[in-house]
Amino acid sequence: MISPAKGLYPQKFTYMGTFIMIAQLLLGLSIIVGLHELGHLLTAKLFKMRVERFSIGFPPRIFGVRWGETRYELGAIPMGGFVKISGMIDESFDTKHLKEEPQDYEFRAKPAWQRLIVMMGGILVNIFTGILMFIGIVYYWGDSYIPASEMQKHGIVAYELAREIGLKTGDKILAVNGQKIQKYEEILSAKTLLESNSYYTIERNGKKIDIPLPNDLVERLSGRNQTPRRFIEMQLPFEVGQVIGGRPAAKAGMQEGDQIVGFNEQKIRFFHELKDLQDKNKGKTIRLTLLRQGKTRQIQLTTQKDGTIGFFPKFRVNYQQIEYSLAEATTKGTADAFGSVVNNIKGFGKIFRGEVSTRALSGPIGIAQIFGTNWDWFRFWQITAVLSMWLAFLNFLPIPALDGGHVMFLSYEIISGHKPSDRFLTNAQTVGVLLLLGLMVFVIFNDIFNLFF
Repeated sequence: MISPAKGLYPQKFTYMGTFIMIAQLLLGLSIIVGLHELGHLLTAKLFKMRVERFSIGFPPRIFGVRWGETRYELGAIPMGGFVKISGMIDESFDTKHLKEEPQDYEFRAKPAWQRLIVMMGGILVNIFTGILMFIGIVYYWGDSYIPASEMQKHGIVAYELAREIGLKTGDKILAVNGQKIQKYEEILSAKTLLESNSYYTIERNGKKIDIPLPNDLVERLSGRNQTPRRFIEMQLPFEVGQVIGGRPAAKAGMQEGDQIVGFNEQKIRFFHELKDLQDKNKGKTIRLTLLRQGKTRQIQLTTQKDGTIGFFPKFRVNYQQIEYSLAEATTKGTADAFGSVVNNIKGFGKIFRGEVSTRALSGPIGIAQIFGTNWDWFRFWQITAVLSMWLAFLNFLPIPALDGGHVMFLSYEIISGHKPSDRFLTNAQTVGVLLLLGLMVFVIFNDIFNLFF
């Protein structure tokens, strides 16, 4: 999977944070893999095929229970799952049944159109549930965003990576690829990052300038060890919010509603200016100039080891919230669902064109990092919905061992009236499994390499 936006700021990795990441990954994969395999199970039973095993995760088995003719299992390797249908040539390479006459309950004994529906069952369920998730997200959470006009009031803060491509603090981003932006998030949307030869139109000192974006920006944003690099953010005026008792700010007499307008001898207007100065004065004694009810006063305090002084900032930003009816959410959610697949395809296009290296491909560790170290249900369902749609797309690819490989061979059988030989299908399955194992090893190695190098 390729993700253009893991967030713009580094995450703090703690034992609890790591546990939360793993828990979200396991839950998300269990949902989409379980539903995928359930699609195969239900369609197989619909056509009276015998299902021997239904497993979420690969062996070794953690536990299992038999219900009727099927054994339901949970595997220790949570990177997939499988359904074992009698009489089917699959990744188990069980070919003993091929020496005997087909039984009525076997996969191979059923008409090609029924076998085709069974192989499409998992794909269709993932598409359906992915769309439902996107619809639910839009309907429940709506759309909360910062209008571009808010960002354009004071311009942006340009961090190192932004400065490398020609942006400067104070620039006002007006358009992306010639299209006037309406929302702040459009600046780093998937559409912006995954298009080739994208550019910003900015206003600087009253002049409009086009700033081209490097085609590998999506990769450069990830930074070393897959830790996101800071790129840009809004310049935000602020005032003091809650003052934390017992901390330096409270002891020095700072109050909620104060405005910090000076740090030692330097004037301050925006929050990032305060943060930069705090980072340079960790554990040092400083003087702050406060504006309170139109009057200025000075306080002196010693910053903490991390440079902070003990208050929560309050920003003056006007957010916009759009609520959607069920009909509107259905339209937008469906578009978002298929749009997520298109974005990932564009990401692969960048790799094939050499604009982004293969290090951008994420395996289980990379996907866990996308979930993040905090449990956020909005982000969890959004990522799970994307994974559901992406799993459907990948499984539809005409690669032996994937559902799409079976669909390809069954389509050939229906059109030509001739079934490929069992030997050919077995060999094709072997090649497909080796390709998939190779890909799995590659993305896991990619994850490990990105973590430590």
